[in-house]
Amino acid sequence: MAGIAGIFHPGLPKPVEPARVAGMAAALAHRGPAGQGVWTAAGIGLAHRRPDGGDEQPFRDGELVLVYDGELRNAAEWRSELSARGAAIRSGAWPELLLHGWRFWGPAMLDRLSGAFALALYDGERRMLFLARDRLGERPLHYTELADGSVAFASELKGLLAHPLLRRQPDLRAVEDYLALGYVPDDACLLAGVHKLGAGRWLMIERGRDVVGPRRWWRPDFTRRAAGSSAGLCDELLDRMRTAVRSRMDGGTGAFLTDEAASAAVVALMAEASRPAVTTVSAGTGANTRAVAERFRTAHYPQPVRSPPWEALDRMTAAFDEPFADPEALVAMDLAVAARRYVSSMLAGDGADEVTGGHERYRAHWTAERVRALMPPVWRQPLFGRVRSLAALGLSSGDAYGRAVSLTAPDLRARLLSARSRRLLAGYRPEDRYVAAMAEAPGRDALDRAQYADLTLAVPAGALTRLDRTGMAAGLPVRAPMLDAELVTFCASLPSSVRLGRKAGLSLMGRVFREHLPVEILRRRAAPPPLDAWFHGPLAETAAALPRSPGLAATGWFDVEGIADLVARHRAGRGEHGRTLWQLLVLERSLARLLV
Repeated sequence: MAGIAGIFHPGLPKPVEPARVAGMAAALAHRGPAGQGVWTAAGIGLAHRRPDGGDEQPFRDGELVLVYDGELRNAAEWRSELSARGAAIRSGAWPELLLHGWRFWGPAMLDRLSGAFALALYDGERRMLFLARDRLGERPLHYTELADGSVAFASELKGLLAHPLLRRQPDLRAVEDYLALGYVPDDACLLAGVHKLGAGRWLMIERGRDVVGPRRWWRPDFTRRAAGSSAGLCDELLDRMRTAVRSRMDGGTGAFLTDEAASAAVVALMAEASRPAVTTVSAGTGANTRAVAERFRTAHYPQPVRSPPWEALDRMTAAFDEPFADPEALVAMDLAVAARRYVSSMLAGDGADEVTGGHERYRAHWTAERVRALMPPVWRQPLFGRVRSLAALGLSSGDAYGRAVSLTAPDLRARLLSARSRRLLAGYRPEDRYVAAMAEAPGRDALDRAQYADLTLAVPAGALTRLDRTGMAAGLPVRAPMLDAELVTFCASLPSSVRLGRKAGLSLMGRVFREHLPVEILRRRAAPPPLDAWFHGPLAETAAALPRSPGLAATGWFDVEGIADLVARHRAGRGEHGRTLWQLLVLERSLARLLV
C-alpha cells in the first residue's frame, strides 16, 4: 500500500509549488512510512508516499509520469505481452510496465490489470491527467476542484485537507446518507465539493478540454450462469478461493481470526498452503477463535480488548476522516496495531457473504420478491401497506431492499433533523441508490440484483473502507481475498439455487468448507457490539450531552428537541436506540475534526 497526491491545472498551466503537493503527501505518511517523492512541472505536481520495499515514485519515462497505490499480481503476463509488442523494458517494475501499457492500450490497460490499485498518470504530450481505481474499490482516491481552478487529488480526504484552498463546508445530503447507511457512500463526501472516484471507474482531465468521466470500466456481471452440478461448482469455488488466498500470501502474511466463519475459512486455506505456522491475531481469548487456531496449529496471538472500546473513538475518526458507524472498526484498529508487531500484512475474510450470497437478508429478499411477483403492483400497497410486519411487501423491490439495509429508518431520521433541513433535502432519499443500482444491475433475478447493489455500494464504502483505514492507521496492509475480482465474477455466475441452497442448514460457504471446518464454526455469526447497553450505562451521560453538542449545533441542521427525545426514550427503556445514538456520537466527533 502507498499514498498518492497531486495538483493539476486544467486551464492555464500555473506553477505548482512542490511544498504544497509535498504537504498533501505528508498527511498520508501512515500509508507510506519509507519515504516521499515529489515531481512538478508546469501545471502539474505529483507526490507519492512509499511503503517498505515499494517502488520509487513518481516514476517518469519521457513525457509520462506515474504515481500509484497498489498491489498488482500479473507482472509476468504484462512483461511477456509488452515485450512481444516491442516495448524496451528495462527494470520490469510495475511503474515502468504501466507506462508502456498506457502507450499501447490507453485506458483499456485497466482491463489487463489484476489486483488492487489507485493510480494517477500524467501524459505530458496530451497535457492530460488520468485517474483510475480498481474493480472493487480496495484502494481509495479522492479529488476536488479548488478555488483557483486546479484539481487536487489524494488517497484519503486528509491529503486534501492539507491544502489551504479546500473549503470545509459540510454537505447535508452526505449527512443524511450517513444516518441512513452508517457510512458516506462513494458517490458522496461529508465535505461539499469533494468527490471519491468510484470503484471500477476512471477519470480523464485534459487541459483545455471538457472532463471525460468518471467512466465505469468494470462492474460485477450476474447475467451468465455456470453449468455443472452443485457439488462440482462448490469444488470449483473452493479451488478459486485457494487461488485468491495464495496470491495474497507472502512470507510475512498473517490472518485476523473473528467469530465469522469466513475468517476461519481463510485461515484453513492459508494453513493448507503454508509450511510454517500461520500467524493469527484475534480479539480476546474466545473459545471459537481458539478452536480454529488449535485446529490449524497457528501461531496465535489473542489480544486483550480495549475496555472501554470507545476510548479509541477519536483515533478512529482521525483515521477515517468521514463518519463511519461500524463500532467493529474500534477493535479492528487495535488488532491492526497488535498484528504489526508480528507480520507485515494480514488477510481478512470480509466480503464473503456479499460474494457468496450468505447474508440472511438475501433469502428474505428472494422470498419477498416471489410474493410480490404473484400480484400486480397496484394491489401491493393496499394489501400490505397498513400491516407493519408486511409493509415491505407493499414497496418496490429496490425500495424494500434499501430499507432493509438502512440503519436508521426515514421517519426517525426526519425527527432528528430540523424543519429547515427537511426542506433543503427536498425529498432526497439515500435508499434511492439501491433502487437505481438494482434497476441497472446486469442480472437475472432478485438475488443477483441485491448482491450487485451491495457489491457496488456497501462493499467499497463499508467493508473495504474499514479494512483500508484501520490497517493503514497502523501501517499494515490488510487484504480481502474473498473480494478477488475473478472470484466475484465466478460467484456471480453461480445459479441462485446454489448460492441460496441450504444443506444441513449450511450456507454456500458452509457447504464449501464442511470438510475443512466443524459445523459449529460454519454456522456461527459474530455477535454485534452491545450498543444499547453502552448507552444505558457508561455512555449515558455522553448521550445526554448530544442535544447540546457544539459540533451538531454548528451546522444548524439538527432538531435539538428531537435528539433529546431520542435520548430520553432510550434511557427510559421506551425503545432501543443505541445504534442511532452511536451514529450521532461518531458524526459529532467527525464534524468537530473536519470543520476546525
